[in-house]
Amino acid sequence: MFPTTSRYFNRELSWLAFNRRVLEESTNRAHPLLERLRFLSISGNNLDEFFMVRVAGLKGQQLQNVDELSIDGMTVAQQLAAVAADADLLTDAQQNTWLAIVRELADADVHVVGADGVPAGSIAWLDTYFREQIFPVLTPQALDPAHPFPFIPNLGLSLIFDLKRLADGESIRELVMIPPTVARFVRLPGIKATYIAMETLVRRYARAMFPGYEVCDAGVFRIIRDSDIEVEEEAEDLVRYFRTAIMRRRRGRVIRLDLETGMSADLEAVLKRELGGGDALIIEKEAFLGIGALEALVEEDRPDLKFTPYSPRFPERIRDYDGDCFAAIRAKDIVIHHPYETFDVVLAFLRQAAADPDVVAIKQTLYRAGKQPTVIRALCDAAEAGKSVTAVVELKARFDEEQNLLWASQLERSGVQVVYGFIDWKTHAKVSMVVRREGGLNRTYCHFGTGNYHPITARIYTDLSFFTADPRAGRDAAQMFNYITGYVEPRGLELLTLSPSSLRSKLTDLIDAEIAHVREGRQSGIWAKMNSLVDPKIIDKLYAASAAGVPIELVIRGICCLRPGVVGLSDTIRVKSVVGRFLEHSRIWAFGAGKALPNDRAKLYISSADWMPRNFDRRVEYMLPIETPTVHDQVLDQVMVANLIDTEQSWELQADGSYIRVESGPKPFNLHRYFMTNPSLSGRGAALDQGHGVPTLSLRRR
Repeated sequence: MFPTTSRYFNRELSWLAFNRRVLEESTNRAHPLLERLRFLSISGNNLDEFFMVRVAGLKGQQLQNVDELSIDGMTVAQQLAAVAADADLLTDAQQNTWLAIVRELADADVHVVGADGVPAGSIAWLDTYFREQIFPVLTPQALDPAHPFPFIPNLGLSLIFDLKRLADGESIRELVMIPPTVARFVRLPGIKATYIAMETLVRRYARAMFPGYEVCDAGVFRIIRDSDIEVEEEAEDLVRYFRTAIMRRRRGRVIRLDLETGMSADLEAVLKRELGGGDALIIEKEAFLGIGALEALVEEDRPDLKFTPYSPRFPERIRDYDGDCFAAIRAKDIVIHHPYETFDVVLAFLRQAAADPDVVAIKQTLYRAGKQPTVIRALCDAAEAGKSVTAVVELKARFDEEQNLLWASQLERSGVQVVYGFIDWKTHAKVSMVVRREGGLNRTYCHFGTGNYHPITARIYTDLSFFTADPRAGRDAAQMFNYITGYVEPRGLELLTLSPSSLRSKLTDLIDAEIAHVREGRQSGIWAKMNSLVDPKIIDKLYAASAAGVPIELVIRGICCLRPGVVGLSDTIRVKSVVGRFLEHSRIWAFGAGKALPNDRAKLYISSADWMPRNFDRRVEYMLPIETPTVHDQVLDQVMVANLIDTEQSWELQADGSYIRVESGPKPFNLHRYFMTNPSLSGRGAALDQGHGVPTLSLRRR
């Protein structure tokens, strides 16, 4: 029997390993240069959020003397120490990668210059630009007994100066915060792309800001604050609570203090003292602060340094019915594969529902809808047209709370019935249902998604949209919405399995069934794709299946706490992660179900949930079986198989926790390229890229 400490990987360290895989793509020369820079900036934004939420949570536990161990047996202090060490290595790698990329950018005629590198022909323009555009929005603040150290907002970038008055030699210390509305980089005029960072610009013009003073010392710094929002069970008004909590979040405890490389010990000591840096987990010196801000450089108009633009297809099945979504869905269930097939089909479904006089009701969950109003506008139009419209708006969607509050207000003004769900659970299920009057009776059309109703992320996240008019699905969806809006617990569900009531037990039963099949000599197998695998009970059940001899293949993009390939524990389990042009986000689960004949089909499900305690116990999630034969084959034998056989964007998890990039071999396969160059799942045409076809494989025979 393996001791508890060796059965699982640490959640936080597994996430850092995932972000390192993202960072590795910034050194992958198969990608164009500006796309590599984009991966670098994504790794920076990811790490910022990790500190704001996960590290802040650990720090809060430490301050409250919480002694609970992680699933791998580490104390809070041990986790913080391990996270600090790994984050240091990751940060160093980010900085080194940036220094390498900036040299390659220069070779490609995209230049990022220092204070002394401004081309002579741009100096006069830059002088005017600073004086007229930047100087008016900067507010230098003296730091002395009469002027206490000001509040620095989360992710705020600032400069601190030690000055000496030329007239009498008196010393003064000044702080200059860069307003968040000011762009991080300024592009100098001219055809040649030349950029200067804002902090470099401010330092260059320090004498203009402080006439009559000499700059003796200066440094740039940046802070990260605790930005999580904890919902109190006694909150009487959830909307008012979140409006207050969002304001309070901006003043959260300092978790990380980033200092510019070369900052003097005196200025460093001041910042530590004034910003609570002594309690901050990490104080890091970096060449460039805020790696995520490099995303601005990716906007440079250099198509030769970016991926070839991709235009998603509109599903042929909908076109066959002259754009009538309801007619197409009525004829047969449809699966849509984003981003290869456009999210516009989801918008078309909602717009048609809003405009159709026979539609009587629309119910919709909204977890992350983004800043674009397309989905919101369709729901508002439907309500204004007199239809009954209900929107479940999740206020607890981290970092989207403020935007969701704005959408909720707009929806209510249009007559939409807005519901905020449960206080202590998040509504994470992505479901839309439309009730339409047909032939004197009501028919329900449903959309079940693995991703959010978010037009922007739908262009870069791989997700599935499943449309059906199956009456069973409609009845189940209605019960799910009644559960959220009226706390009426579902009874007798025909297709859906929901958390937090029964998803965990259903999944456990499916794994147990595979164990029984293999013990009785039948075919068995488990194949699952998701973002994260953390739940120890489910991991233990997978270990039990492995011990029984069930072959298990998992595609886990991010966190994986399961330790694969350990003799006697997880011999039959293989785990891989796919990181590439698009963000793998769909959740697909398949179980062999003891089938052996080619015309038999494994049990197949799509879901909104990852296998994490929060998804099983603290969220409303759905799990839906895919029974329509054509859709079943499309999802299993195309999407799932493509993920399993990908070689160009895949990493395999080792028993020691390391990830090794999969060798492409003599027949390399890139799943993203395949789906970009082949017909849509709902289409019928021949492959566009015959050289990268996916062989039709039966997972039951793998």
